[in-house]
Amino acid sequence: MMKNNTKHENPLPIYDSCPPPWVPPSHQSADVGYLGFHPPYPGQDEDVLSETNVKSGFVLGLYVQSEISDATEALASQLNSEQHHIFDHVALTQLENIMGDIFARRAENTPTVPPWTFKMPSRVTLNDAKRQAWFADLANDDVPLHKLGKSVPHGAKGHDLLDLLQSNNVAISRAVWFLRVLGANETVGLRNKPNYDPTQYSVDWTNVVTSYLKKQLAEIALPSAPRLGLNIKQSFKGVLSDPDSRDRWVSRFTYCLRLLRPSYADGLVDSRTLLLWLVQQMVTCNLAQAGFVAHLADEYLDGMLASRALTKPFADACVAKLSEIRSSAQGQLVKLDALLETLLQRICLTLPDALVSPNSWASHSSLLSSVLSDAFGDHEHSLPGDQRQRGIQRLLLENLSDIQQRNDAMLFRNLPPRALERLGSMVVDIQKLNSISCTTDISKIGFFPPHSGDSLSLIFTEKLDTLLTWAVTPLQFGPHRPFAAATLLIQYCERTARRELSCTTLHDYLFDWLDTSEVATDGANLKSVSALFGKLVKNGLFDYAAYIQRLVARSEPSLLCSESVQSASKHREFLRWIPLHNITSSLLHQRKLILYGARARETPEDVCEREMRREIRAILPLVFGGTPPHPFTSLSALHDNCQTSIRAPRFEQVKVFKDWLLPNYKKFASSSDKYDESVVLQTFSVVVELLCCTCCYGSLLELSLSVLSQTSQAGVVAAVGEVFHRFATVWTSMNATSSITNALYSAHVVWRNRGVQVRSLLALLVEMDGGHHLDESARALVAADISSFAHALAPETAMGGMVPLVLPEILLLAEDSKPDAPSILANSLWYKYRTSLDWGWKVWDNTVASLRQVPLMTNDVLKRHMIALQYAQFLLHVDQHLPAGIDEQVLRWFLGTGKSEILALTIDAWDVCTVVLLFLCAHGALPSTTILRGLVYPAWTQLANVMSEQAQSLVTYVQSANALFDCLILRTEPQVSSMLANTLLNIHRFYTRRQYAFGELHFGFLAAEMPTLVSIEHNSFVPQHLRDVAKELRIRTCESRQFRFAAYRDLDVIRTAFEQPIQSGSIDETLFEPLVNALKVILSDSSEGMDVNAFLNSGISSVLSPCRLAATAVQLQFGLRQLGRAIANDSTKQAASASLDRMTSVLFHHSIASEEACFIAEMVKEIDSAVAEKFVNNGMESLAEILARPSASSSLENLVERIDRAGEILRLLSHVMEPFRTKGTVFQLDANCQERLGKGICETLSAVESMLAAAAAQASKSLTESVLFLARLLQFKLGFGGIWTTVTRDQYEMLSSVLFRLALMHASSSSELDSVAYPLVIDTLYFLIDELHSQSKSSTSDLFKYYPSISEHELPTDIPSEYYCQLCTLLPHLPPNEVVANLVHAHRDASGQLVYGAPVQNRPWEWVENLGEPVVEEDAYRWQEGPFKNASSLSLELFAARRTGEHIPRPNLIRDTTTKHDDDESNMRLEGDVRSFEDGLSAESIYRRDWRETRLEAYRNGQVDGGGSSTGSKAEALDEVGSLPVFHAQNRSGSAGSRSGSRRASPASSVRSRSSVQGTMSSVRQSPGSTNKMSTTTMSDVMEEGSTTMRSGGGHKRKLDSDDEVEIVEGPLPIKADVKKSKTIKARGKKR
Repeated sequence: MMKNNTKHENPLPIYDSCPPPWVPPSHQSADVGYLGFHPPYPGQDEDVLSETNVKSGFVLGLYVQSEISDATEALASQLNSEQHHIFDHVALTQLENIMGDIFARRAENTPTVPPWTFKMPSRVTLNDAKRQAWFADLANDDVPLHKLGKSVPHGAKGHDLLDLLQSNNVAISRAVWFLRVLGANETVGLRNKPNYDPTQYSVDWTNVVTSYLKKQLAEIALPSAPRLGLNIKQSFKGVLSDPDSRDRWVSRFTYCLRLLRPSYADGLVDSRTLLLWLVQQMVTCNLAQAGFVAHLADEYLDGMLASRALTKPFADACVAKLSEIRSSAQGQLVKLDALLETLLQRICLTLPDALVSPNSWASHSSLLSSVLSDAFGDHEHSLPGDQRQRGIQRLLLENLSDIQQRNDAMLFRNLPPRALERLGSMVVDIQKLNSISCTTDISKIGFFPPHSGDSLSLIFTEKLDTLLTWAVTPLQFGPHRPFAAATLLIQYCERTARRELSCTTLHDYLFDWLDTSEVATDGANLKSVSALFGKLVKNGLFDYAAYIQRLVARSEPSLLCSESVQSASKHREFLRWIPLHNITSSLLHQRKLILYGARARETPEDVCEREMRREIRAILPLVFGGTPPHPFTSLSALHDNCQTSIRAPRFEQVKVFKDWLLPNYKKFASSSDKYDESVVLQTFSVVVELLCCTCCYGSLLELSLSVLSQTSQAGVVAAVGEVFHRFATVWTSMNATSSITNALYSAHVVWRNRGVQVRSLLALLVEMDGGHHLDESARALVAADISSFAHALAPETAMGGMVPLVLPEILLLAEDSKPDAPSILANSLWYKYRTSLDWGWKVWDNTVASLRQVPLMTNDVLKRHMIALQYAQFLLHVDQHLPAGIDEQVLRWFLGTGKSEILALTIDAWDVCTVVLLFLCAHGALPSTTILRGLVYPAWTQLANVMSEQAQSLVTYVQSANALFDCLILRTEPQVSSMLANTLLNIHRFYTRRQYAFGELHFGFLAAEMPTLVSIEHNSFVPQHLRDVAKELRIRTCESRQFRFAAYRDLDVIRTAFEQPIQSGSIDETLFEPLVNALKVILSDSSEGMDVNAFLNSGISSVLSPCRLAATAVQLQFGLRQLGRAIANDSTKQAASASLDRMTSVLFHHSIASEEACFIAEMVKEIDSAVAEKFVNNGMESLAEILARPSASSSLENLVERIDRAGEILRLLSHVMEPFRTKGTVFQLDANCQERLGKGICETLSAVESMLAAAAAQASKSLTESVLFLARLLQFKLGFGGIWTTVTRDQYEMLSSVLFRLALMHASSSSELDSVAYPLVIDTLYFLIDELHSQSKSSTSDLFKYYPSISEHELPTDIPSEYYCQLCTLLPHLPPNEVVANLVHAHRDASGQLVYGAPVQNRPWEWVENLGEPVVEEDAYRWQEGPFKNASSLSLELFAARRTGEHIPRPNLIRDTTTKHDDDESNMRLEGDVRSFEDGLSAESIYRRDWRETRLEAYRNGQVDGGGSSTGSKAEALDEVGSLPVFHAQNRSGSAGSRSGSRRASPASSVRSRSSVQGTMSSVRQSPGSTNKMSTTTMSDVMEEGSTTMRSGGGHKRKLDSDDEVEIVEGPLPIKADVKKSKTIKARGKKR
């Protein structure tokens, strides 16, 4: 009862179906219902309970048949018929017309955009109180701007205006509006003028702001350093030191910065003016100000990075400040240091071209490298997941590497090592060949390429040509060269047997060289060529028969010897001279037929052979069964008796010696023991001399080995050993060292078995073996024999005997005339004192003392010499009794106590001592080096250092030393005594001992004495005759082939010998040029001269040949160093400069190949700075002459010729300057020369530009190469810096324009060469512009002055994007403001095509913010159409705006009071439902629609709790009817729900039900308007929508000022609507 009473007391209201408030009516005026809203009504079909409806349910009938059919039937019927079209085109056309009419009618009924009614707020004059009140309202955020926007007060300007805004603490956005209105009023009177610039007021306002900032920065000062001498107390108080002043300053400065940000973004502040000021501030500020400027620059750096003109000086200023911090405030300004590093890193990442500045890089390369390479610390220890940091680090390092390479390239630093190719390879190969000596293992010389390949033939041909040329050219030294060449070729063929190189192929190579080589054709080299090819023929590498056949096959003319010499073929002499070994009769007959013809019975060869045999029989009668002849006392006598044998062609020489002389001598050697040893030695010496002077070393080797194995005479063995030692280098080149070593060992075994130990044989055996040829057992046997022999001569005892200082028996030897007296005395002394270690030294000391007494014993010179020979025999026996010989004892005496005794020797005593010394040297007791080092070299050193009349005391000593040197080193026929007859054997002995002085161990001592002789020549205290002798000895020594052979073997020895006295300071500066002349005599064929560059004047081609290039390098380097020292001395500066001018004139005016120029550059690479400066000045002068040289025509050939010639000089100068550029050396170059060279470059580049514009494709390559060279030449010239003249500056200004045009030409081309030319030209342009700025005299110069003055749209359209962006950074105009970026004026032409016009110019002072109007409160359940206005500062006509008749749904304006849930998902869902009833094409962007639809999927699937339980949500989702939506009247600014939604079915139910009030889900009934359509929203709409902000004013309501039919979407204004009671909505029309 209680329940029933309750029900009757509170009856439920009858549900009345009404549409939701957001559903629009179907008609504006007629009451025909609502779209998609179908409420139930009595008597409807669903309520009829018929049998069918009860049993089967209510089913609506089909209104059209097509709802149950598909296109299959239509397609089938159409395919079966003859009609080929599926659809009826007539129907489609009619449908299209109908839709067109619909849209046309809709467009006609759409209202137009009203006229523009914007009015700028005017200025009024207010009194102070009202103005202060107005600014107070402006500072009050609660006062809307539309109340203040009717007018603004007139008054404060400039700094006062900024102070006023800051003091009132006006919000930045409101302050910007106020400034914009003021600026608009300031410019209103200027807009109608023809030259009105909308941005000029921005420039003026920027100057106001920057001056305001500068004024504040100026208040930050640093204390000045105390001045010396002033007793004034100074007190410093900075603005930041006091808390109050600091707070005021910080407040004012920060407010200005906050105001600057939106002003810069909107264009109120001119970006270019602001950034220019910022750059200048960074340049001029102190470290205290730099912290604020750096933070300011950090904020606006992105705008600066768009222009290199701004970024480059800013980067330089940052580097300068960073350098100042690290030098003067290390560890104090850490944050500023880090910020400056960050700025530089950002510059490197974004615009690395700003750091491409060679002179700046040269000054700060180390600092920049450290800053940019250590950007993120240790890259290896960074977190593994931090890929972004690694990517930035990698990009930074790549840019740094690119910057460094480009700067170094323009500075000509770190030049890539130029591959000298053939020339460099030849020089290296020749040096390797010259290094062959007696100790060289020729089998280990890797001369030819070890591996095969495609280029084997070319490489082998070049190597072969080098080898053969070196073997025969007169520019090289040494008789071993042909044999070394043949041996190397034989070894290579053995290594590559049956692989790459066949005998036929090698024969072809050799024939080609013989046929084409100029060196081989020279008649002076015929003897060497025949010796070389004779060796090749002997070893089967050159087929003589094939050689003849090839000449016959090609019909070689003039091979007969009977024909004239003028027309003779060069191969006739080759056939005539090349020797043959093991020749066959047929080949001999063929050769005779070609050379002499078929009728020749007796040939000149037969006559020559008979004469040779006659001469040989005459000089060697003992060999052919005659009596012993009279011995030859000189070489000239022997040569006179066998002139035919010496001058005969090598063919006859080899034939006679090999086939006739050697067999006969071997027969004689087998029975030579029956003859006296002296006779055998004489005969052997004659044969050796004959074979030596004819260079038949193969026969000499065969003879020596045969004699060594057959003789039993110790003297003959010693003579053979001297032959082996004398020609050791030849035997090494013949690869015969192993054979000789084995023969010596066999001889040693033979003599050992006889019980005889030949010490010379053992010493030679060890020397020839060198630890390579003998086996271990043989080597051990030899070592044991030497040890036992030494032990026998010097037995070891516990206590050695003491030798008295004076040995009178040695003095008595002079009176003992018995022949065996010297031997007896030596034996007795050895027996007495053999256990003493110094008995040999004391014997020598007593012997010298005795020799001093010999002139007192007799006046007969002959008798003196006989006594001297007796003492010499005695010392020779003493030498044989010492284990190591007497050599070391004598040298120690010379360098010790013997110095004083030597000075005391008289002329007669020296005559006696000389005989003893020469005898001991000839017999091997004293090497020539001991005499030279002990006597000769000390004498020269003392004479060179004499500084007074003391030279007279050294005359005797020096004269004797000179005589010894002449006999030991220079004399052709040296002899022991002029009073005694000489023999060939002694001459050969001296020749053998002479080899020691030129050996590798002792040649350095001899070379070091050449500067000493130069000092003697120019020492005024030395008697003139001694100076003349010193000069003669030096020249003869340096011109000897043995000395030059040793010098070319190791040029470093010569270089060290001449540089060491200069470096040590022992040589006076006046001797620099004579030293250069002395070096010239050694390394060239030039005679003694007085000019340092004489070697270049005499013939630069021969000097620069590969054979002489290494020696030329030594000479040139040494000469230039000495010139540098001479230029540094005032007394010699003028002469040295003149000499250097002459030498460089020869180099720069002689056309040389590129490889030669590069090699010369390498030679002069390390000269002194003074010489380099002179060198470069002369080179620049030559370049200016070449470029300014008048040409007969402006043809391409003439241009290329001049460029090639100038390129040789530039290549030379660049290598000369490379070390100085690396060191940073500053050169002072001639200003006039620089000016003329700059003019030549400018004129030539201009000519090339004009030619390039009209050139064909074939010529463009040559012209581009010319551009490349001229750009590099300009870079080289700019690298010197210096002060420019006005003419030079004007030339370079014009040249910058030419370079920019050339860059544009090459940027738009796609050839490979142009891809190299563009970066080079653009880098050159950077270099030139930077130098123009550095040379500018104005302190406030325009940073854009020297940059191109064109605009961006003038650039060619076919430039690659990378080049386009790079070129844009050079333009003077910064990118436009983002507001007008990529925005242009456009119109449609008569055909309807869109035509683009001029870019839109930013007008920040005219485009004032739209403040709107007060919001009028309206019905929150139904929005009203407000008036459509065109009242903003930008007219809608500028955007071709039109009204479309579409609504802009606002689902967030309605709120359902029955729900407690206020979520975004319901708003999006509601928006989707609302949009299902809208016919909109552009009211919603595709991004917004995607957001709305994707956020709503969860509700559709029932997976999200809308505020109640999940169970209730699922129940509502399963409910057939659903529930009413929830509307929110509260504004949700920025929420997703306010910007997204989904097109869904109508939420209204079609059945009256109680349960409809409990759900929150929408109806599942699909609305026809829910079909998805493609959005037509553009990207600009999206950007506009994304940038729109929704702000709500506190407590104020604003009226909607945008109509739902407007196409442009501004976004809804914030509205706060009150919730009203729901009521039935009746149909009503829209207000218009």
